[in-house]
This record gives sequence, structure tokens and C-alpha cells, in this order.
Amino acid sequence: MSIYETGLEQNSANYTPLSPVSLLRRAAWIYPDKPAVIQNDRVLNWGEVFQRCQRMASALTKRGLGKGDTVAILSANTAEMFEVHFAVPMMGGVLNAINMRLDAKTVAFILEHGEAKLLLVDKEFGPLAEAALAFLSSPPAVVHIDDKHCEVGHLLGDESYDDLLAEGEAAPVGVDSTAYLPDDEWQAIALNYTSGTTGNPKGVVYHHRGAYLNAVSNALSWHMGDHPVYLWTLPMFHCNGWCFPWTLAANAGASVCLRQVRDDAVYQAMGEHKVTHFCGAPVVLNTLLAASDELKALVQHQVKVMTAGAPPPAAIIQGMQAQGIDVTHVYGLTETYGPVTLCAWREDLWGSLDAASQAQLKARQGVNAPMLEGLMVADPETMEPVPRDGQTMGEVMMRGNNVMKGYLKNPTATDEAFAGGWFHSGDLAVWFEDGYIKIMDRSKDIIISGGENISSIEIEDVLFKHDSIAEAAVVARSDDKWGETPCAFVTLVADAQPLDEQQVIDYCAENLARFKLPKAVVFMELPKTSTGKVQKYALREIAEGLNK
Repeated sequence: MSIYETGLEQNSANYTPLSPVSLLRRAAWIYPDKPAVIQNDRVLNWGEVFQRCQRMASALTKRGLGKGDTVAILSANTAEMFEVHFAVPMMGGVLNAINMRLDAKTVAFILEHGEAKLLLVDKEFGPLAEAALAFLSSPPAVVHIDDKHCEVGHLLGDESYDDLLAEGEAAPVGVDSTAYLPDDEWQAIALNYTSGTTGNPKGVVYHHRGAYLNAVSNALSWHMGDHPVYLWTLPMFHCNGWCFPWTLAANAGASVCLRQVRDDAVYQAMGEHKVTHFCGAPVVLNTLLAASDELKALVQHQVKVMTAGAPPPAAIIQGMQAQGIDVTHVYGLTETYGPVTLCAWREDLWGSLDAASQAQLKARQGVNAPMLEGLMVADPETMEPVPRDGQTMGEVMMRGNNVMKGYLKNPTATDEAFAGGWFHSGDLAVWFEDGYIKIMDRSKDIIISGGENISSIEIEDVLFKHDSIAEAAVVARSDDKWGETPCAFVTLVADAQPLDEQQVIDYCAENLARFKLPKAVVFMELPKTSTGKVQKYALREIAEGLNK
């Protein structure tokens, strides 16, 4: 008799759906007195957070919200933003954390496209929400979040988050481990919109299983241990904070919330709360590197940073390492719940190398994290993997449980993204013999000059090494002879020795092949998205304007 014919069936004793909601229950059951959220003078422990999430879930249910209903939120990194990552899925709903740096019309599109039944609005973003709601013929109900430390914006609507909480009910944690879990772990838990540069953003749908697994993957790949102190420099609206609200329930850590990411606020929070971990795009690291020695001196303990969002120049990684902040480089997309690869460090192989060589290795995007099943660099047409020679470019592709369900109401885009049974990232990379990948460009950002492919990231990496250059970005500029040529945009370090265009080009000539040299250099502050990525589409427009 086959083992599959012996009556060994799935039942409530041997199977429960995977959901990050269970991580909250465990934290509250075992560590109810441990701090969960710290925001200014406000401290909530895990027992209190669980009770508040229960009350919110109960209140939403009483108001008729249930399975599959979308609850949207416009908020900075606040305790309420943290709580709704659990409360909304506890009642079966889908959380839509909206990028509060978008324009009102785009916010209105997201609310309508995602069919939000309720909108929670942090006081600071009351004006934005008010302008967005004015575009809608059937706006959702609104509840405001009143932070006494926020001195800008205004409260929207007559009802507060605390009023809503008061309507709900809570109970002791109890032994029922299945309470609040979804019937099906494939059920949607979150809706996140891509920050596309053209057209309307696409709605990326996450499921409970993927959120759970990526949350655990974060803890495993970063070796976080129990009770880390995590500083929220990464916006929680961005891929649900890369799933870290749920990770911090897994290891019963403390979330230190920051409303604004400034160098003084970051260093002061690190020193006061003995922060152990934080995440941020390379632009955040660059800001911290440029801070005064007085601020840097506030941190005398070991801190770890996880960076992603844009390929970090080796010079930034080397600078953070020199400051005593250990850098873990990860990579992912909105469609993969945030980071799903990491540059896993091999101390046995690389520990004896000099700092510059180590930084070059850490600048690679690395290998798949523990919960990503498949990672490859392949030709998008043939789906054949490229040679692992560190030179041949192909598209980065992933597969596994921490890849999105798909794009909401967009089957065509979903099918294109999953062509050939892999998720197509749109990022071009090379694959090294040791299996590590390195992003060379977005497929739309590669520069093709005279038939040669030029990586804008390679040129940017060289520019970042110049002592007088704080930031750099390179885009294609049309050229009658070559088709395209590189155009560099640089921001100089404050009080640095002035540079002119030819000096920058000459510096690049010392480090790059001639055909890769920028043919034009523009000095300016770089435009960025709300997540710290340089808006290359805006730079392309400026570059093309140089031809007129």
C-alpha cells in the first residue's frame, strides 16, 4: 500500500495556514512585557499591541468589513502604522499602505483601484488625503490618526483611531493558536502599488504564506536573534517595510519609530535606544556618512544595516564599514515582498581581503535568501541561463513562495511577469562563477552606444569614488553618430573643491574604457522617488534637452 493511501490526511492537529498573524500571538504569549513599539515618549509592549490589534480587528468587523476588504492607510512610521499590519489581516482584510509622498491624483487612483472601504490618515497627511478624496465620487470612510508630536497637517474627519479602537473587544491571548488565521494561506494580506515612472502604478497582491515566509527569511538571513532593537528609517509603506513589522513579531523585537529620517534624528535614536538594526536605501547611508563627527560619536555599539532599493556604490559600503556599521546588501522588488536575495558574506574566503576588495564583493546582490526557491540570470527570450562568467548580461528571474500573487485587475501584466514559469524582474545582471549575481542596470536603463552595452551603474560606481562627488547618476542621451552616449549627473560634496565637466570625464578615463566615458556632465541635486531611488526618467528628459 502506498503511503498516500494510508489515511494520513491533513487535519487541524497537523496543519495550520501560514500567516504572520501567528507571529504576533506568539510574541504576546511569551513576551507580553517586552517593548514592541517606541515612538517618542510612548512605549507599547507586545501584550498591549496584541490587545490593540484585537480591538481594531473587532471594530472593523463590527463595521461590516471582512474577508478581502481593503483598508488603506496614509501614515508615517507610527505605532498605528505598525499595528494595522496585524489588525487588518486579523479580520480577514487586505492592508493597502500608501506611499504618502505621491501626488493626490495618484493616491485617488490607488484608493479607487484597490476599492478601499476605509482610509486611515495620519495628521501630517490630512491635506494630501483631502485633496485625493476630492477626486472620488464614492470616497471611503475616513479615520484620522492624531500624533501629539506632529506639528504639521490637519486632522481629517471627526473620528479618530482611538475612537475606532474603543468600539472593539479584546480577550486574553489564550491557547487557540488558530485564532485570527485565514482559512487559506493563499488569501491576500496586502496590496502594494509600484512606483512606476509612466502611467498608473500596478497593484501588487501579497498572500499570507509569502508574508510569513519572507518575515522569517529576514530574521534568518540577517542573523537577528531574539529581541533586536530596530530603527524605522525605511518607510513601512514600502513593501510593508520589507516585511519587517512581521519579522519583529517573529523575534519579539522593539520597533523605534521615526517620523523623519534626518542624520541627527537617526544617530540620536541609535544612541538613546541602543539600536541594533536598521534598513535604508543607499541615499540614506550617504546622508549618514556625511553627518558630523559629533553625531557619529553618539553611536558606540555594534549596529547592522540592510541596504537595497538601488545598487549601492562600493564606496558607500566601505564608508559605512569603516564607521563600524556592518552592511548587508540585499535585493528585491515590490513584487517579491521586498528583499529576496542577499550578499551572503563568506568570512572564510573574503575575511583576509583589504577593505576596498571586501566592499566590491558586498556591492553584489548575491544569492537567494533562505525562502526564495529559485534565482537565475537568463536570456528573457530563450529562458536559458547565461554563463557564470561575470560578464554576460541577462535578466534576473525568481520563483518561489515569496513572489506576488499577481497584479490586481491586470491579467496581461501578470502573464508577462510570469512568462516561462519565472518572475521577470526587468533588472539586468551578470552571474559569477560562485553563483552570486550583480545588477548592471534596469533593462530600460542600459546604454547602447555604437552597438556596445554600457552599464550606467558601472560608471556611477566610478563617480562615487571621487572625493568631491556626493551623488551620481548616469542615463542614456541620444546621439546622431553612436545612437546613445552616457550622460552623467553629479552632486558635489558640500564645501568640496569645485569640479568642471572635463575634470569629471578625465577622472572617468582613468578607470573606464574610452567608449564608456560620459560625453556630458551636469551638476545638480538629483531628483528622487519617495523611497530614495533616483528618478532617471526625469534625468533622461534633461539629457535630451541638452541636444536642443
